[in-house]
Order: sequence, then C-alpha cells, then structure tokens
Amino acid sequence: MGKSFRKPIIIMTAAFGITVLATVNTTFAQVGFGKAVVLPDATTPVSILIDPPTAITDQTGIVELGTGAAADSGEMALVSLAARQVQLAKSSAGAKQVAAALNATTYKWGARQMSCLSSLWNRESHWNFQAHNYYSGATGIAQAMPADKMDVVATDWRTNPVTQIKWGLRYIKIRYGTPCKALARSHWSGYY
Repeated sequence: MGKSFRKPIIIMTAAFGITVLATVNTTFAQVGFGKAVVLPDATTPVSILIDPPTAITDQTGIVELGTGAAADSGEMALVSLAARQVQLAKSSAGAKQVAAALNATTYKWGARQMSCLSSLWNRESHWNFQAHNYYSGATGIAQAMPADKMDVVATDWRTNPVTQIKWGLRYIKIRYGTPCKALARSHWSGYY
C-alpha cells in the first residue's frame, strides 16, 4: 500500500473505532459544535482489537497500526465531529446551523447577511441538499450549475450537504462579495 493511502485508512479506522467506543461509553457521543472533546478517566483501560495489530485504546488516545503511522485522538475527534456535522446538515434547520458555523469561522458576515443567505437558499432549494432542477441541472442547497463545479471543494457533493454549503458560501464570496448582493441579483434575474 502506498504512503498516500495510509492516512485516510488510519482516519477511517479511527472513525470506526470512535463509533465502536461510543457504543461502549456514551460520553464519546456527547460532543456538540464548539465544544472541546474530553476523554473520560477510565478506571480500567478499554481497548478494542479491530484487526491485528490495530488497537484503539481510550487510555492513550492513539490508534496503533504496527509499524505504520498513527492517528491521535484529535484527528479521531475531528472525523467524528465532521460526520455529525454532515448528519445535522441533512435537515434544512441543521444546514442553516452548519452554514452559520462555517460563516462564523471563515467569512464573518453579520446577521443581515445571514438573513439574506437564508432567503436566497430558501428561494433556491429550501436548504434541501438533494434539490435538483431538472430543467436547468442546478443541484444542491446552493443550486450549483453545473453541479460538478462543487468538485473544487470536494467530490462528495452529491451526498454531503456540508460540501454544498462550503461551495455555496465560497461561490457567493468570490462572485458577489456578500449574500445580500447575491440575493439582489437573484431578485433581478431569477438566478445568481
């Protein structure tokens, strides 16, 4: 196996491990947006053997893969958080929360701009990541046309609403500067 495939496999193994550990100890599954991930103190070490020589241990926070590379608990927590963010964004209310969180960390648009974004994407897709306009081919929350434009963010745009939101925010910033300017364009021409 080439070096370029090691880290994704390690992270996927770590995500699987987190899922397994979450079924054993529910405190792992109680992480929300903006909260630090804290591993509980265990009186007895919990170790799960996945595939020799791979073991996930809550004591060390390391996934050991024999002589290969290792993923630390921070990477595992990020994978888990990203999976929860994708699941949340599959509902329109959750997608709005994810967009607000992404805006707060990247674009820092104010409440007025976020209101314009909400109006714009309500008009375009009702914040439905599965929205597809059969007439124009526009797809996703932001109604990208053609849809494969979203490949610049990630290739999982068909099933990942977070990818669609990231692309949509980036597109608005590059093309219009703000969501209110994109909304004005949409009112004027019927698209943005």
